[in-house]
Amino acid sequence: MLGTRRNKHSNLLLGFLFFLFCMVSVHAQEEQQPSIALVSYIKTLENRFNVKFSYINEDVEGLAISVPETLKTLDDILTYIENQFQIHYKKLNNRYYTLTKNSHVDLCGMVLDNFASNTIPGATVEILGTNRALITGDDGKFTIQDVPKEASIRIRYLGFLTQNMSVSEFLGLGECPKILMTPHMEQLNEVIVYQFLTTGIIKEKDASITLNTAEFGILPGQIEPDILQTVQALPGIKSIDETVSDINVRGGTNDQNLVLWNGIKMYQSGHFFGLISAFNPYLTDQVTIYKNGTPAAYGDGVSGVIQMETSNKIAEQWKGGAGFNLISGDFYTEVPLSDKLGIQFAARRSATDFLNSPTYNQFFDRAFQDSEITDQNNNSVDDEIQRKEDFFFYDFSGKILYNINDDHQLRFSAIHIKNNLKYVENNITDMETNISLLKQDNLSVGGQLQSQWNSRFSSHLNIYYSRYNLDAQNVFGNQVQQLFQKNEVVENAVKLNTDYQLTDQFNWNNGYQYIETGITNATVLSEPNFDSEIKGVIRIHAPYTEFDYHSPENTIIAKVGSRFNFIQNLNTFSKLLIEPRVNLNIKLANYLRAEVLGEFKSQTTNQVVDLEQNFLGIEKRRWILSNDSSLPVTKSKQGSVGLNYEKNHFYVGLEGFYKQVEGISTSTQGFQNQYQFSGEIGSYDVKGIEFLINKKGENYSTWLSYAYNKNDYTFDSIVPQNFPNNLDIRHTLTFAGTYNYNNLKLSIGLYYRTGKPFTEPMDGDQGLDTDYTPSRINFKSPNSSRLPEYFRADASAIYSFRLSPRINANAGLSVLNLTNRKNTLNRYYRVNDDDEIETVDNVSLGITPNVSFRVNF
Repeated sequence: MLGTRRNKHSNLLLGFLFFLFCMVSVHAQEEQQPSIALVSYIKTLENRFNVKFSYINEDVEGLAISVPETLKTLDDILTYIENQFQIHYKKLNNRYYTLTKNSHVDLCGMVLDNFASNTIPGATVEILGTNRALITGDDGKFTIQDVPKEASIRIRYLGFLTQNMSVSEFLGLGECPKILMTPHMEQLNEVIVYQFLTTGIIKEKDASITLNTAEFGILPGQIEPDILQTVQALPGIKSIDETVSDINVRGGTNDQNLVLWNGIKMYQSGHFFGLISAFNPYLTDQVTIYKNGTPAAYGDGVSGVIQMETSNKIAEQWKGGAGFNLISGDFYTEVPLSDKLGIQFAARRSATDFLNSPTYNQFFDRAFQDSEITDQNNNSVDDEIQRKEDFFFYDFSGKILYNINDDHQLRFSAIHIKNNLKYVENNITDMETNISLLKQDNLSVGGQLQSQWNSRFSSHLNIYYSRYNLDAQNVFGNQVQQLFQKNEVVENAVKLNTDYQLTDQFNWNNGYQYIETGITNATVLSEPNFDSEIKGVIRIHAPYTEFDYHSPENTIIAKVGSRFNFIQNLNTFSKLLIEPRVNLNIKLANYLRAEVLGEFKSQTTNQVVDLEQNFLGIEKRRWILSNDSSLPVTKSKQGSVGLNYEKNHFYVGLEGFYKQVEGISTSTQGFQNQYQFSGEIGSYDVKGIEFLINKKGENYSTWLSYAYNKNDYTFDSIVPQNFPNNLDIRHTLTFAGTYNYNNLKLSIGLYYRTGKPFTEPMDGDQGLDTDYTPSRINFKSPNSSRLPEYFRADASAIYSFRLSPRINANAGLSVLNLTNRKNTLNRYYRVNDDDEIETVDNVSLGITPNVSFRVNF
């Protein structure tokens, strides 16, 4: 009985479970029907509700659907299909409907920092493949409508890793999702630069000095950032004759400097015959100066390197400026024509041919003193002589910037510099007229291709053509005798530089340069007949290599390389010169670093002075080529050791150097004594110390600099063999400061240096030798005398203000030589028509005011 009863209960339990399973199965079948093709299901709807659907087959093919039985009405069913497949339905009338697949969606989201969960305002949200982009608001949110579903989204912000995702991935994050950005962590190298003097002047870790003209502040006596005037504020760089066309770097002559503009060698650097820089500072973006430790990529200059570069980026918007001072007016502009194409242009012209300002008068007296257009003693002219000058200058420069793509950039540059003088002298008594013409111009064009081939390898190709002309014509009073003089330089060059990053610490730089320089010198005299023309061509093939290393903590930064110059003078010689270069920067302690620099360099072009009256006595120098006999290739060796300390805007720099230059001639050094025409070949060596101390505050900067140079010649065939260099300035001292108060900038500076050497005649009657025709001067030992000390005080002020929301303006006032001290720059002697020795003193600028006004937009 018990077993029968248990079986009965078991059967009842099994039957109940079977009944429950059947009920669940039936209910599930009622809730969800099997999936069928959407195309087939649409046809069943047409029959079921007596309607017609219009659609594109591609929008519905390949889709399957399972519609719950609970959906009874047509509108509920079509809404369900729209939500499932984003197929939008539209009722045209009671019978006809359209089905359209929605290929665009609306997106919204919020961009956050995943580290601190802060919102990121200003992040860029781009729809790739379109030109649509926006930035997030202050709360990090963004909304963008009608986005293609097949598109991808890029979200980026400086300092964070860029995020890329498809629209479908974005939709999968939910409605208005939070996008978490990961900060970009990068190990940065220690920045080792020293900012001193005024804003925009920086000493780099390789000992070069860069001038950023856009950030340039103010210097004493300057109201505009004249490039070649500014570099003279640096220790070891000066101009003994107060010109920008005769800059002396560590005791070298100006022709021993390599001056580059956008990679093009320039043979003319000044306006007003050397008193004003010929390069527009407002289009120039950066200037780099090397005094030693020059990279192997630079050759053809045994002294300093001055490299000027205009902006290499296409401007984001149109900008420009214009201004004038008491000498000239100028304007510049940068215009973006598209995202890939832009142009830059600048022009300047003097007002000297129609505006007779006090500044022009001082400049004219300084430039033309002791020349063919003044009397022998630089005194005012007699009433019987009427003189009239017509002088002007101008320069144009421009650049075309084209980005082929993100990795290849093409640039074209051109510059034209011109000085023009016409001088007429009427002798009323003798009814004679002398006419003098002088033209000086430089035309240069070049192209550059910068390529980034991959993350480690890049190249830079530079091709240029440069031509310099100096022409003079004298028509004398009898109108029969005429003198023509010409100096022409034509240079073509191709330069290729490659840069390969071997590791994070090692960089390998290689290159090849081909430079062809042709120079012509001609002199034609009509009465008596004399005709001379000398032409020469030198070609240089120069491969070079250089390794760049920096330790992980920048304890040691080093550049070591060499340049190989194969020089061919087509008429006389060929030779190979190997020029090693070294540049070391070593950390000694916190805030204290040492520099060790060295270089071998050479050059094949020089400037000579044949006669003081060459080219009207204004531009006496003419370019010539080395011939390895009367003028060998000039070579130099230089080494220096320096210390740099900076802490809390207090900078101290100390550097000692030694430089030796061989292969110079008395004709290239500007001798004005018994050896002026001898053409002796010799050398000079310079030992020097440069010191700079600079304290900067929030609104001020003050500095003291001192330079000591001992610069001596060695000529084996001159007695004595060793004597002071013409540029031997033993002591140079500068004390200056700047102060900013709101929109007003003020600067004042004091300059002192010892006088330069010169050679005096013998005392008494021994000074003149009348046994010769014409008489000759008997001189004492060369450079055995010195001029008096040089002292000058300069001041300047600039006030900036806003004319409109888009236009800024500034007005400036400067005064050179505040004390009006007559500093003697040079002294030499000559025999006059009365057979007497007369002294000729070249004196500095007197007190020279200048004002300027500029607008920038």
